[in-house]
Amino acid sequence: MFRVVESYKFLNIIFLGVSVLEADKNSKEWKLIEKTVSQLGVEQRRSRRWGIFFKLLTFVYLFGLFFLMQGNFSSNVKHDAEKYTGLVNLRGVIADGEEANADFLVSGLRAAFEDKGVQAVILRINSPGGSPVQSGYVFDEIKRLRAIHTEKPLYAVISDIGASGAYYIAAAADEIYADKASLVGSIGVVASGFGFVDTLEKLGVERRLYTAGEHKGFLDPFSEEKPNEVDFWKGVLNSTHDQFISKVKEGRGDRLKIDENTFSGLIWNGEQALEMGLIDGLGSAGFVARDIVGAEEIVDFTPQPDPFERLSKTLGITVASALAKVLTTSSMSLQ
Repeated sequence: MFRVVESYKFLNIIFLGVSVLEADKNSKEWKLIEKTVSQLGVEQRRSRRWGIFFKLLTFVYLFGLFFLMQGNFSSNVKHDAEKYTGLVNLRGVIADGEEANADFLVSGLRAAFEDKGVQAVILRINSPGGSPVQSGYVFDEIKRLRAIHTEKPLYAVISDIGASGAYYIAAAADEIYADKASLVGSIGVVASGFGFVDTLEKLGVERRLYTAGEHKGFLDPFSEEKPNEVDFWKGVLNSTHDQFISKVKEGRGDRLKIDENTFSGLIWNGEQALEMGLIDGLGSAGFVARDIVGAEEIVDFTPQPDPFERLSKTLGITVASALAKVLTTSSMSLQ
């Protein structure tokens, strides 16, 4: 639009100039035309320069963003030393589709064990647990890799929390370390939900559920619970719990000091867990690499998700965190 207006002005000036060509070049009209044309030329050159500047600025911004994304999300397997400690991070809820899913963890563990320069592998854990299926998959894969690479031990290091399914995985390690304040344990299985039967009744809503199979709708939250179905579901949970206990006993062996609370689902801090034989020592990933493995340099083999997917998740988390800070009026923390 701007260029059309300027062109229109320029044409008007030309027509005006033609009309006064016969006039004296020293006349006021001619000087006004010269001055106007000169200013218009300067304005057009300035407009072109600013257009080029902003185009270059946009290109530099996009290039820089792409470069930063490549730096943040590309593989971190870079090192200078000939011998080093491999690291794989387990962060967040263990579930299919999450960052801490079995496929991601297993691919990172395989890469670390197969690297010739890796002297030992550290699985750094910060997770409240999650799917017993995903946890069992990782546990079995760790045992398989250790049987192949007998010269490379695997150490689990718990940072903030290593509970439930996360401890299930940690139990496969040769040794487990944690901070004195880390939360460790919660060897149990939980399934929770809500019942809305009375709510529907008060709202005057009738539940209509049609199934083929007597117990097909036994987990429906809008239907009355049946004692035999509750007992059946508890049996499923108990069976899964027994599998969990079996794996913990297999991994920890005689180091585990079992009492009535060990497999009750309770959780302990690092000092208590050490006394109970749930862990082998207190320390960080750096401590294990430096003082236990003897290879201080740590190389990260954690698989990286798709950069654009990771960026979108990061933006979502940032927005959610900002909203939480605004909406939360009180909280408890150790500072």
